[in-house]
Amino acid sequence: MPNLPDAVLWSIPAFVLLTVVEMVSVRIHPDEEAAGYEAKDAVTSVSMGLGSLGFDLLWKIPIVAVYTAVHELTPLRVPVLWWTVPLMLLAQDFFYYWSHRGHHVIRILWACHVVHHSSQKFNLTTALRQPWTTWTVWPFYVPLVALGVHPAALAFCSSANLVYQFWIHTERIGKLHRAFEFVFNTPSHHRVHHASQGGYLDRNFGGILIVWDRLFGSFVPETERPVYGLTKNIDTYNPLRVATHEYAAIARDLRAAGSWRERAGRVFRGPGWQPPTPVGAEEAADPVTNGSAPAVP
Repeated sequence: MPNLPDAVLWSIPAFVLLTVVEMVSVRIHPDEEAAGYEAKDAVTSVSMGLGSLGFDLLWKIPIVAVYTAVHELTPLRVPVLWWTVPLMLLAQDFFYYWSHRGHHVIRILWACHVVHHSSQKFNLTTALRQPWTTWTVWPFYVPLVALGVHPAALAFCSSANLVYQFWIHTERIGKLHRAFEFVFNTPSHHRVHHASQGGYLDRNFGGILIVWDRLFGSFVPETERPVYGLTKNIDTYNPLRVATHEYAAIARDLRAAGSWRERAGRVFRGPGWQPPTPVGAEEAADPVTNGSAPAVP
């Protein structure tokens, strides 16, 4: 198959340039209500992004092996042609939607994705705040490989999706033309996704397209200024803690669990899940949440 570029690596100069432009814009025309920039937060986000590049290389070894085995076993083949690449991008974006949604409503998956939501700022460096444990993502794309998409083509589509999402992490762009807003993911839609208000939690999961959210009932428009971060913020700039804090919380909950049913719930139910209160027992005064609401119906 033709060699396909790594869209993320090729886009790094543009990432740097756009980030500098945004920083200058914020300095020249500050918005007192916007989350803006904070030096320590931005450094943490960049550190998480650099770390993710290294860890992704590690995780790719077993993941590529699995994808290659599946691709060899399936009799189907999707050629890489000028007209099949857009179709593969569309299919990848569809499966990205379900991967993204799953990483919000299943706690062990949220432990990976929570990293991206841990900043209380929202700017282009937030896009770089990527997890170090992306081994939780690969199962969602097995159907694409089984349908004949070459693993290298899938990698290209995934990197293109990630590149698209860089520019939507900003408060410097308001709402765009309503036709564009109806079809594509935009800064307005993604600000909702990163907000911690109850009405905004677990909404707008789309990568490139927002139509998936419209189709599957998870879309919410931006109507009030978002408050970014988690429902229970971790207040740390330590990259290692940012990367692992939810796994540590799961481990603590598992040690304290009183039954195997509760242990399963702590791992596979929603991030805010609590075991049922025994009949007659006093309700907990302040149930712990981990940054995401229950699953969208």
